[in-house]
Amino acid sequence: MERFLLLDGAETDLDLGHYERYTNAVLNRRHNRTTGQIYDAVIRKERAGEYLGATVQVIPHVIDEIKDTISEAARLSDNNPKTAAASNADICIVEIGGTVGDIESLPFLEAIRQYRHDHGRENTLFVHLTLIVQTSEMKTKPTQHSVGKLREIGIQPDILICRTSEMLTDKVRSKISLFTNVPENSVINGLDVDLVYEVPLLFHQEELDNTIMTYLQIWTGSPKLQPWVDLIDSYKNHHDEVDIAFIGKYVSHRDSYESLNEALLHGGIANRLKVNLHYVDSELLTEKNVLSQLKKMDGVLVAPGFGERGTEGKIAAIKIARTKNIPFFGICLGMQMAIVEFARNVVGIEGANSGESRPDHPENVIDLMPEQEGQEETGGTMRLGSQTTILEKGTRIEKIYNKTTISERHRHRYEVMNYFVPRFEEAGLTVSGRHPERNLVETIELAGHPWFIGCQYHPELQSKPLKPHPLFTSFIEASYLNRQSCSDHQATSKKIADTSNA
Repeated sequence: MERFLLLDGAETDLDLGHYERYTNAVLNRRHNRTTGQIYDAVIRKERAGEYLGATVQVIPHVIDEIKDTISEAARLSDNNPKTAAASNADICIVEIGGTVGDIESLPFLEAIRQYRHDHGRENTLFVHLTLIVQTSEMKTKPTQHSVGKLREIGIQPDILICRTSEMLTDKVRSKISLFTNVPENSVINGLDVDLVYEVPLLFHQEELDNTIMTYLQIWTGSPKLQPWVDLIDSYKNHHDEVDIAFIGKYVSHRDSYESLNEALLHGGIANRLKVNLHYVDSELLTEKNVLSQLKKMDGVLVAPGFGERGTEGKIAAIKIARTKNIPFFGICLGMQMAIVEFARNVVGIEGANSGESRPDHPENVIDLMPEQEGQEETGGTMRLGSQTTILEKGTRIEKIYNKTTISERHRHRYEVMNYFVPRFEEAGLTVSGRHPERNLVETIELAGHPWFIGCQYHPELQSKPLKPHPLFTSFIEASYLNRQSCSDHQATSKKIADTSNA
C-alpha cells in the first residue's frame, strides 16, 4: 500500500490522499492520528507532570487526548499547517477507522460518544459505513450487528451508508431501518461504481447532502456539481485513447502507486482520452527485450521507488524512450535513472550509477550530499514535504506550469551530484529547475526531444480530478500526439507500398 506524503512531510495512510483529491483541504500531520501517537502524547504529558501525579488511565486521559486531537484538527488553518488559527470551515469530518467491535477502535468510539455529549446532538452527526453482503439475496445481518455493537456503547448512527453492488430494494431499506433505528430516508445506497469520482453524484441523487444539512441545521444553496458531471462525461465519452508503459518494480501490487495511477487518469480526463496503463516489471526488463515491450507504447513513465532492485531495467527503458523519441516522464528515482542513463550513453561516463546501488564510487552521478554521510540509518536524511523549485524561463516545464516558482512535495534521500552537471549540460541535458537555497537539481529535460522530463519531486501528490496536475496533462497530450504521428506514418507507409505494388 502506498504511503501518502502530506504538505508538511508527514507520511500517512493513503486515505488522506483520497481526502485531498476530493476536497480543497490541505492536510497536515495533525489530521492523521494513530493509536501509537495518542498513547505517545499521553506518556509525554505524564512525564512532563501535566497530570499532577494522577494515575494515567484510558478514561479520562487517553479519551481526552483523542477529543483534543479532533478539536485541534478542526481549528487548524487549511493553508498553514504550522500554526493553529481560527478556521473558516463549517464542518469537520472525522473518520474512525477499523471495524466496529475491534479492540483497537474502542477508545476512539468512546471519544466520539463523549464528543457528542460535550458538544450537543445539534452539532454532531454520526454516519456509519456498513457492508451489505450479496449472495442470492441481500444479507443485512452484518449491518444489524455492527449497529447493535455501536448502540451497546452508546452510539446511535444518524445515517447509514450501505456498500452494495445493487440498489437497495424498498423492502431491504425498510428492514434495515426497523432493526437499526435509523430513518428510512437516512439509509443511503453506497453503490459500487466504475469510477470512484461518480460517488458525489450518486450521493446527491440519494439526497445525502440534504439529509446531512437537515441534521446539522445548516442552510446551503444548491450544490455546484456540474464540474463533476463534466468530469464523468469526459471519462465515459473519451474521443480516443493512449497506451502508457508504466515502469516500476512494485507493479504486482498496483495500489503501491495509487496516487500515480490517479494522476495519470486525471491527465487523461483533461484530454478526453482513455489512459491504458501497461504495467511493466522493471526487474524483468533487459536491453534485449525492452524494445519489444515498449514499441507499441505511446508514452513511457518510470515510477519512483527505493533501492537497487530493478534499476537496470528502468535505465534500459529510458534509453529506448530517449533514442526512439517516445514521450518520457521520470519521477524521483525515475529522474535519477534518467541521469544515470544519460551519463553512461551520452556523456560517456561508463561507470555512472547511484550511490544507493553502489556506495563510495567516484562515478556516482547520484549520491548522498556530504552532510548526509554516515546518517543513512537515522531517518533524518530524507527530504520530506513541500519544497520550492525555481524553473528556468523558456524551458518546456516552465511553459507547462506557466510560472517560474513552484512548490512540490518531496520524499527522497539521494541527489544529483552538481560536480557532473556541467558535463551533462555540455552534452545537451537541460537542468530546468533547481532548489533556490541548496542549488539541488529538481527537474531536467531534453530540448530536442518531443517530451522528455524528469522531476525529483512527486507531482502526483497534488493532482486532483477537478484540477489535474499540469505535468500529467501535458505528458498524456504529448503521448497522444506521438500516437497520432505514428499512425500517420504507418498510413503514409502503407499508401506508398500500395502505390508501388500498383
